[in-house]
Amino acid sequence: MADPVSFTPDGGAYLRSHAWLAAVGMGGAMLVLWLVGNPYVWTGAPAGLAAVAVRGWYLRSEEMAAVWTIEDGMLTGPGPRRVPLAQIAEVKVLGSFVQVITRGGDKHLIKYQADPQATKTAIERAMP
Repeated sequence: MADPVSFTPDGGAYLRSHAWLAAVGMGGAMLVLWLVGNPYVWTGAPAGLAAVAVRGWYLRSEEMAAVWTIEDGMLTGPGPRRVPLAQIAEVKVLGSFVQVITRGGDKHLIKYQADPQATKTAIERAMP
């Protein structure tokens, strides 16, 4: 029996993801204000930044506690997530996330990985 392998979220990856989300949110809010003819388009930038900052602060403790583990032929995540390694059809890297797709079509995200390619490789090596 192999030792368990754990995938923990990385704080730096969390901050980088939220920085990108903030940039998109700021631009998107400014675009919407411009499209509706608001003369204060610039207010979209602080509004988008504030929205993402509040979201990031509020969810950080929950997201940083989400640990996935490979043990005894299972990929186990937060809550009731249990994926038999034999049922994994595909593993993809999406930014700092790793997406696991089962043969039944279920999709699971292992979020905020410092090295998502290494996480993908570890899962693929553990698959039968």
